[in-house]
Amino acid sequence: MRLLLTGSSGFIGQALRQSLGVNVNYNLRCAYRFRSGNDVFPLHGVAVGDIDEFTDWSALLADVEVVLHTAAIAHIQGAVTKQLQSDFDAVNTQATLALARQSAAAGVKRFIFLSTVKVLGENTSNSAFTADSKPVPIDAYACSKWRAEQGLRALVAETSMEIVIIRPVLVYGPGVKANFRSMMSWLSKGVPLPLGAIGNKRSLVALDNLVDLIVTCIDHPAAANQTFLVSDGEDLSTSELLEKMAMALGKTSRLLPVPSWMLEGGARLLGKQALAQRVCGSLQVDISKTRELLNWSPPVSVDQALRKTAEYFLQQRRS
Repeated sequence: MRLLLTGSSGFIGQALRQSLGVNVNYNLRCAYRFRSGNDVFPLHGVAVGDIDEFTDWSALLADVEVVLHTAAIAHIQGAVTKQLQSDFDAVNTQATLALARQSAAAGVKRFIFLSTVKVLGENTSNSAFTADSKPVPIDAYACSKWRAEQGLRALVAETSMEIVIIRPVLVYGPGVKANFRSMMSWLSKGVPLPLGAIGNKRSLVALDNLVDLIVTCIDHPAAANQTFLVSDGEDLSTSELLEKMAMALGKTSRLLPVPSWMLEGGARLLGKQALAQRVCGSLQVDISKTRELLNWSPPVSVDQALRKTAEYFLQQRRS
């Protein structure tokens, strides 16, 4: 089966490239933004530069049966400027829909789009999100992904191409950056953290589990024109995650039992409400539809995935 993978030099794209590249059932073609001096692309790779609605994908789409679209401007922390809002729209919405339209015209059978759980909102309270929950995107990143989803569904009615939408929660694994990497750094240094009394619940997904689901969706008949949530199937509180991560790093966690209401109050005073929400709030997803419709279960446990993530982090620190 001939595949086109976009975003193949990204965090998720690299893992997909490695998994699909050694599978004899697939003929993989990779699109990446720019080649860096340290990047090695043993597979068929093409640099496409910055993408938008005017990007011409015709050469890459020749004879392709399935497109796996992971290229995007990722969610960032901090203020979102008007320029960044425009970039979110250009890349996450317009470029996605342009690629999808060109894919349909080229005879592509299935288009797999990596969206985000943030399309459904920022937190859950009484019940977990399901794949059929009403979308309530809040920030510019989530809105850009939601507009792309809507455009893709409209395309289904106009063409014979199948669409698969996957909404992952926070993805972690070897090479993870941002807050997750900072957390590992604090724990490895033995920094005391005031996060020992947080009773929230958050769904996470290991990179290996996400890749496994995406690969499953390449040719599973039941995946056609469906939307799926994905997680490890084991929700953790922030305190539990820190304890497990410390164990994986071979460290003893030093967590101070500061009440969450006190942390949230301090965060408001400092203008860090969004950070407090991620640390203290809950965000859970119900992956029953994914399990039942695809007969799929996460192949890697949380403990296994955290150990693999920790081993890579420690190896990188040593080198």
